Amino acid sequence: MTTGLIFLGVCVLLVVFMALWVMGLYNGLVALRNRFKNAFAQIDVQLKRRYDLIPNLVETAKGYLSHERETLEAVISARNGAASAGQAAAADPSDPNAIKQLMGAETALTGAMGKFFALSEAYPDLKANQNMMQLTEELTSTENKISFARQAYNDSVMTYNTKREVFPAVLFSGAFGFREAQLFEITDNSERDVVKVSF
Repeated sequence: MTTGLIFLGVCVLLVVFMALWVMGLYNGLVALRNRFKNAFAQIDVQLKRRYDLIPNLVETAKGYLSHERETLEAVISARNGAASAGQAAAADPSDPNAIKQLMGAETALTGAMGKFFALSEAYPDLKANQNMMQLTEELTSTENKISFARQAYNDSVMTYNTKREVFPAVLFSGAFGFREAQLFEITDNSERDVVKVSF
């Protein structure tokens, strides 16, 4: 009888230990997922700031670049596409497709802005405009903040993905709904080129 009770007690302790271990694993994954979602929120703040600056920049340049309407419209269109993709990604940063769409939209916006700045180099009056210089400086500062926020996000995603993929967490992460998070990477090598924003 005592052997049966000891065996039963050991089984109960093992079940309690396993339940506590699985709860700890689950809670750890939740904490890491929330950390990378918070890191994405920091990117989102800076992207919104950039999206707000771009129309002001285009509006300032509009008078000088009146013959370059196509370029100005391309910048605004790319900005609107990136803002829309940013809203979708902000709604669920754990959705890899939303992050990929945002990366593609950001690549298109970077290309349009590169053309805009290359074109504006040919207009000395625009380069000397105080409002244009101030907006350009703010945009440069915002771009730096976006870079730091992307780095923090990617670090958080890497930590989360590593935790969910190592044994024994890999046995439970899929069952608990912890899907792989998408890094915010450069998808187009042309985006690796530095956009010149000096005036």
